[in-house]
Amino acid sequence: MTQEREYDLLVVGSGAAGLACAITAKKRGLDVMVIEKEPVFGGTTALSGGVLWIPLAPHGRKQNPADTRETAREYLMQETGRFFDAATVDTFLDNGPKMVEFFERETEMKFVQTLYPDYHCDEPGGAQIGRSILAAPYDIRGLGKDMQRLKPPLKTITFIGMMFNSSNADLKHFFRATKSLTSFLYVARRLATHMKELLLYRRGINVTSGNALAARLAKSALDLGIPIETSTPARKVLMEDGRAVGLQVEGPDGMRRIRARRGVVLACGGFPHDVQRIAKAYPHVARGGEHLSPTPVGNTGDGVAMAESAGGTADIRFADSAAWMPVSRVPYANGEFGVFPHLLDRYKPGVIGVLRNGKRFTNESNSYHDVGAAMIRACASEKETAMWLVVDKTALAKYGLGYVKPAPMPVGPHLRSGYLIKGRTLAELAQRAGIDPAGLEATVRAYNAGGAAQGKDPAFDRGRTAFNRYLADPEHQPNPCVAPIESGPFYAVKVVMGDLGTFDGIRTSPVGEVLKRDGAPIAGLYAVGNDRASMMGGNYPGAGITHGPNMTFAYVTANHVADLAEKPKAGAASTAPARQLEPVA
Repeated sequence: MTQEREYDLLVVGSGAAGLACAITAKKRGLDVMVIEKEPVFGGTTALSGGVLWIPLAPHGRKQNPADTRETAREYLMQETGRFFDAATVDTFLDNGPKMVEFFERETEMKFVQTLYPDYHCDEPGGAQIGRSILAAPYDIRGLGKDMQRLKPPLKTITFIGMMFNSSNADLKHFFRATKSLTSFLYVARRLATHMKELLLYRRGINVTSGNALAARLAKSALDLGIPIETSTPARKVLMEDGRAVGLQVEGPDGMRRIRARRGVVLACGGFPHDVQRIAKAYPHVARGGEHLSPTPVGNTGDGVAMAESAGGTADIRFADSAAWMPVSRVPYANGEFGVFPHLLDRYKPGVIGVLRNGKRFTNESNSYHDVGAAMIRACASEKETAMWLVVDKTALAKYGLGYVKPAPMPVGPHLRSGYLIKGRTLAELAQRAGIDPAGLEATVRAYNAGGAAQGKDPAFDRGRTAFNRYLADPEHQPNPCVAPIESGPFYAVKVVMGDLGTFDGIRTSPVGEVLKRDGAPIAGLYAVGNDRASMMGGNYPGAGITHGPNMTFAYVTANHVADLAEKPKAGAASTAPARQLEPVA
């Protein structure tokens, strides 16, 4: 086993949190190295929507000048409930805007405004606009030779590898390409540009969403001379006299040790592919149900396991241990399959979700996490946790369904693969899908009779909130979320549970120190990103509540380490009082 040079700080993981921590520390004068398990960098971030929830950031202040810190704090208190942690929330609110300003001023990072309302914008403290920002698109040729090391976007949510903005703005042109000359010309230009990129670079180079966020952060890190060592999983935190002093890693040349003078930061992406841990944390998995996570398969809980081995704690505390995402299994021609996250289709008019008994169970236009939580609870007595999204031919042609694209794209391949299920009647559809025929017929009959043609949904009041309407069809009136289901043939796609990352994780102090069972910090050991237990307590208040806090606390942790390094006794254990992050009574 070889010994490498020392660094001030070692960061394990190259997602937004890990890179943000490394960049901040380097800007503060520390010598930093990033270790990445996979052969590509970007982590879960590169597959994500790239949105950050940051109340009172400069972009949001322009959109919503009436928003206040007190209002945002009230909303977080409402949303986190008994897990509200005042010190952590205050740290986030104080530092979130500073983090945004720092990265836009000092790095390649650029953000743009979005129109996202908070997911529960009608609740106390909720905002209709101004708290969610988005990574600006980026030309990844700026990465130079490292362009090929950027993790590509999730295949199932691209169109021949072309990305769309999380803000949903350019998708509207694709939906209207056959109805509007402006949209047709927009789509034609996008396709022509993308095909040229594929010929020249074998991938799209104008990236958006999380791919842009990961690319901009990686560019910033590399420009600062921060090495990002890929294909190098961390195996163990090295401890001496109760302090983290480095890592044991395994690279192409075998096992070696790397020492860290100031600390080790775990940013390994949580545990969505840790089979044993999710079997305990996810209720639908515990009862034998399927779970398909579109997160990187390398997110197997390495950071959590290393923290526990060093004396840290990572208990399962939240009722919802992950950011739930309803997903579908997409068969590929080569026998493999992809995972499609249902981010948009559920909001559209004429799309409903039913259980095996044929009954609706929730407002389909609520956030993915809320729909997922409702699905888990509605199937509590069943072995399988699943729903079927049901549409008629009108809605399918107009909006598509899951991986199935809207007209004029063909549906035949999806019918032949079994991904899309078709029936001339609702009863035939139900029989082929494994749904109770009488239940489905009764549900659609009641849905239509309840006033769907007039935009009414007395069962679940769909379209009531600004968030419900945001991702729906604004041109469909009077309710952009509700339309009848009446024109056969009828179609369905089976949806199971997935996640966008874990919420439960390593217990830390507000500045990211990994805590022992008694609440004392482990000197030199920190956790950021999805490795760190979410401040949201298992809830999902708005678009970007993962990236926003993750980058903010990464910024806080890096500054904390740098502050300690500048003290006369640099590297001493934190003088902050030991804290056990228990739920508030």
